Amino acid sequence: SSLAKTRRARRLPASLRTAPPAAMSFAPATRLLATRLAARPSAAASRPGFAAVRALGARWKVTTAVDGSPGTSEYRMRFKDASGSEISPWHDISLFTGETGVYNAIFEIPRNTKPKMEVSIKEPKNPIAQDVKKGKLRDYHGPIFWNYGMFPQTWEDPNVVHPVTKCAGDNDPVDVVEIGSATIAQGTVEPVKVLGVLAMIDDGELDWKVIAIRTADPLAKELNDITDVEAKCPGVISGIREWFRWYKTPDGKPLNAFGYGEEALPKAHAFEVLAETHEAWKKLVEGKTDRGKLWLK
Repeated sequence: SSLAKTRRARRLPASLRTAPPAAMSFAPATRLLATRLAARPSAAASRPGFAAVRALGARWKVTTAVDGSPGTSEYRMRFKDASGSEISPWHDISLFTGETGVYNAIFEIPRNTKPKMEVSIKEPKNPIAQDVKKGKLRDYHGPIFWNYGMFPQTWEDPNVVHPVTKCAGDNDPVDVVEIGSATIAQGTVEPVKVLGVLAMIDDGELDWKVIAIRTADPLAKELNDITDVEAKCPGVISGIREWFRWYKTPDGKPLNAFGYGEEALPKAHAFEVLAETHEAWKKLVEGKTDRGKLWLK
């Protein structure tokens, strides 16, 4: 069947399904017992390219416009509302869709591509640009096998130390790894079904990786929690973990580690992460937290 073909296509090469020796693993940690924070849905924007995404019973239109050429430091993808005014994808697009367990995600890097693109949190209006390190445009060492992006209206607070991992946030929005069968274009705002989360430790900072699937994917109805991902898409979770463990080593950086005994935590924990980081974002934009060099509204 076409669904079976989709599942087979998602299986990763054996080299990515095999974990490195246990000696490289992050030590198991006590499970976080946190009270889920209630976050009220707000107005949401939707999919660029003149397509609309349902949010809270309303339909919103967001378009994108590009300055400069891809592969140059001048490249910027900007977001505009229905009136043509530029908006911030980080601050102006809602995290919430109005549907339980489904959140808006903004995609920066289509699967099977290498340029390290990101919403520029320090630039006015936060356009998407290619990351620069030591004056050079950044590329991944090899293509990423999933669609990669961020959740709007979230922020991993670098001033707060997580009680389990003992690491502070990485000063960025929360990342999303989308495991669906379609390639999602850069700049797309897509409702995704959250399935679980990995607690990556990158250079001593906590960098959550939420695993999700777009609601329109043929397999979305069969995936309801992280255990379903392992059962129906074998190798995907370990593939994500190992890709992010090793991806900085070609630059001479150490392996990344993972908290919680390297476990992919269930969706309930991912919901807590999104609720807590949304609260942190609200404190940031309300001036209750030091903004540093971040661009706010």
